[in-house]
Amino acid sequence: MTVGQREESGRELSIVRGIPLSEEPGLGTLTLPGFLREVTRRYAPREALVMQTPEGPERWSYADLWQRSVEVAKALCACGIGKDERVGILMTNRAEWIAAAFGTTLAGGVAVALSTFSTAPELDHMLQSSGVSVLLFEDRVLGKRFSDMLCDLEPAIRRAHPGKLESTRFPFLRVLAAVGSEVGGATLRWSDFLALGKEVPDALVEARSATTRPSDAAVVFFSSGSTSKAKGILSCHRGVAIQLWRFARLYRFEGAVRCWVANGFFWSGNFAMSIGGSFSTGGSIVLQPTFQAAEALELMAAEKVNFPFAWPHQWAQLEEAPNWKSVDLRAMRYVDRACRLARHPTVSTTWTEPNYAYGNTETFTISTAYPACTSDEVVAGSHGEVLPGNTVKIVDPLTGAVLPRGERGEIAVKGPTLMLGYLGVPIDETLDAEGFFRTGDGGYLDAAGRLFWEGRLTDIIKTGGANVSPLEVDAVLATFPGVKLARTVGVPHETLGELVVACIVPHEGSVLDETSIRDYLKERLASYKVPRRVLYFADAELSLTGSAKIKTGDLRKLAAERLDAAPHA
Repeated sequence: MTVGQREESGRELSIVRGIPLSEEPGLGTLTLPGFLREVTRRYAPREALVMQTPEGPERWSYADLWQRSVEVAKALCACGIGKDERVGILMTNRAEWIAAAFGTTLAGGVAVALSTFSTAPELDHMLQSSGVSVLLFEDRVLGKRFSDMLCDLEPAIRRAHPGKLESTRFPFLRVLAAVGSEVGGATLRWSDFLALGKEVPDALVEARSATTRPSDAAVVFFSSGSTSKAKGILSCHRGVAIQLWRFARLYRFEGAVRCWVANGFFWSGNFAMSIGGSFSTGGSIVLQPTFQAAEALELMAAEKVNFPFAWPHQWAQLEEAPNWKSVDLRAMRYVDRACRLARHPTVSTTWTEPNYAYGNTETFTISTAYPACTSDEVVAGSHGEVLPGNTVKIVDPLTGAVLPRGERGEIAVKGPTLMLGYLGVPIDETLDAEGFFRTGDGGYLDAAGRLFWEGRLTDIIKTGGANVSPLEVDAVLATFPGVKLARTVGVPHETLGELVVACIVPHEGSVLDETSIRDYLKERLASYKVPRRVLYFADAELSLTGSAKIKTGDLRKLAAERLDAAPHA
């Protein structure tokens, strides 16, 4: 890591460079077709994934995955997909999702990941902004039927014959194909879609994938913004492939892993960490299309999962599942010792996850991190060191000037995993004059070059002239018995500017007392950081973003309404 520049006064500036990318160990081919080809050559007969079906578990080897991806690529070629054309993928994390993503890039296209949590207006926005030519979707997901949603958005879909769609609302969309149910109108069944490519020679797919360059466009993932419409983020092959290779090293996996995941691959973190961490080691992914806690535990036990990948609120649900104490999870190895799953009677672990990291969808996940099992002394409460090839600086949010080391400001990053840009936004409106992406997040770099992330700049609470990081308060609240989830927000206040308010979801059956919580916090935090009020919420009352983060704006509004309805002296 290079820590360098100083201002005229001699003070070191907040700009840190990682080691050159060329010096990073463990990287392979830096395109998605190249990644899949390389892991297939290494691990062809090994199991790559397992998916539960009504007929029982369906298992694909790496050779199977390659062949299924080629089948998708040939079908897309038959549909007329050319270089850089976009293919939408609207599915839960099932085997076809992975084949569709790699198959799209094998055909020379750009895979557009669409969330199955989308409402009709959200899907409408994403389809229009991305301009997909082919949409591959799972028709029924929980209570939704996407074929009906699409027909409501564009009635021409219901009237058209398969492969003959002409839409004015989605003017580039020509072909729809669905997995999971019988559909009609313009939509092809999955088997009929694959059959389109039977006459396409494998050599064409080989030739197309051979022309793919690391700098070419590869994927579009949408941001999970909390207040405005999601932005389409276009990333190149190199950026995505680097992260796919990188996570095995950062997790310090030894040999193949068996990764359980129930969260959609349409979020970049799930895609990079679970697919990259598993495939780069020759491991297997145990797919659960939608999260059900009891079912998840049964899958983990039956498939001898050693690396479970979940969000914090899901760990709590697993612990509360009726079969929690009856399942055998002794195969678990890569489970953070502080995680709730580590408390299971059959789990024994001293491993620590590399969750001391910072990143964005715009950098296709992480920019800074420490590897798994890094000591607390080295981490020192930070979010890691700058990763190879990256540069991080801290700037004044108003002027953009680089701040002295240790001063708080806005985090800006650039490097080999940085996006090509937002769809529809000129790149000069996104990056600064030096090519850095201004993240909108607050933090600082210390003397050792470690990054400390303190949350969104708009989330910092300004109370009585002092700044309070809600993350710091939340970390202490999480240790209070009976607290399932805690988020601290600032609510407008006449004299203080903002009132510090803790919003808590209690564990089922727990009775929490506001005075006890505040007394507990007073022993661990400076007085100005202690919430003046504590409010309680049910899970269903909290609105989540696509990456399971609480929508701060919505929560702040809800807290203000609660306080207005029941003022406290």
